[in-house]
Amino acid sequence: MDQTKLERILSKMKEQGMPQMIISDPPAIFYLTGKWIHPGERLLALYLNVNGAHKLVINKLFPQEQDLGVELVWYDDVEDAVEILSGIVEHDKPIGIDKTWPARFLLRLQELGAGSRFLNGSLIVDSIRMIKDEWEQQLMREASIANDKIMEQIIPLVAKGYSEKELDVIIRDMYKQSGHSDVSFPPITAYGRSGADPHHMTDDMKGKHGDSVVLDIGGILNNYCSDMTRTVFIGEVSDKAREVYEIVKEAQARGIDAAKPGNRMCDVDLACRNYITEKGYGLYFTHRTGHSIGMEDHEFGDVSSSNKDIIQVGQCFSIEPGIYLLEEGIGVRIEDLVLITEDGCEVLNHFTKDLIVV
Repeated sequence: MDQTKLERILSKMKEQGMPQMIISDPPAIFYLTGKWIHPGERLLALYLNVNGAHKLVINKLFPQEQDLGVELVWYDDVEDAVEILSGIVEHDKPIGIDKTWPARFLLRLQELGAGSRFLNGSLIVDSIRMIKDEWEQQLMREASIANDKIMEQIIPLVAKGYSEKELDVIIRDMYKQSGHSDVSFPPITAYGRSGADPHHMTDDMKGKHGDSVVLDIGGILNNYCSDMTRTVFIGEVSDKAREVYEIVKEAQARGIDAAKPGNRMCDVDLACRNYITEKGYGLYFTHRTGHSIGMEDHEFGDVSSSNKDIIQVGQCFSIEPGIYLLEEGIGVRIEDLVLITEDGCEVLNHFTKDLIVV
């Protein structure tokens, strides 16, 4: 296991009076061990104890020659894996559990009397994962540079008559051909009125002259995600759409200026939101300003008006304000990822935000 990351988790556990923890989330296990294990419906549990004696409970169907820097406890499909885990857990002490651990495992563990009480252990792991080390920061940079290149290839295609679904297939193939293991999330390729739905589900619609086109894309490169959005226009742009675009662009710039150590996450959201409201479109900015990102596209720590957490060096999150005028068929969103530095932030995306007509 990565000893530096492990020590940070154990230190937090001690601070919060959590003597033991079960980590079951595959990204969190990869974060510590460097090994992706996708257990499906089977139990996978990394047991941590502040006194040591860490163990990974894992099914025998997975390769058994692996050295993950932790003692492996094997079970097969005819054994009660939770009972095996119960034999490891200290029954008279509190225990942290992943927020996503299936209830069928937790309920069984409770039936067996393991743990004096159960706590949400994910907050500890998530808060540590939120701060990227130098290696992770470089991977985030490389992923975003690759994403810029994909966006550059996609934009000319929006005026070629492809449907949203056809464009989706092309985008996915671009990521595959450029060495990505997968997309970070299902791409959003939304023409006209569809772009005025912030999370439109891709359909058979084709773009027409004058449409705004929202392209929200990202890929997974070397286990880390990218995510960016650009809005372009087919053939021409109306005065109203141009006005909306320039407001969103300026709002995003203000959000980027607010993304620095010592400010709060809500300050970034409000920098964007207050400007859009000042311009008369506050009712049409209908989502939070952003989300943290790393091995997963959406990680702990959102950029919203309710998040009062202080921004820290090493955080990486999106800034993506938008205005959505459904009745007028105009949707505009602009998104970049930022990495928090000692004196501000580094914008990881470099593709132009100037208004583009294709």
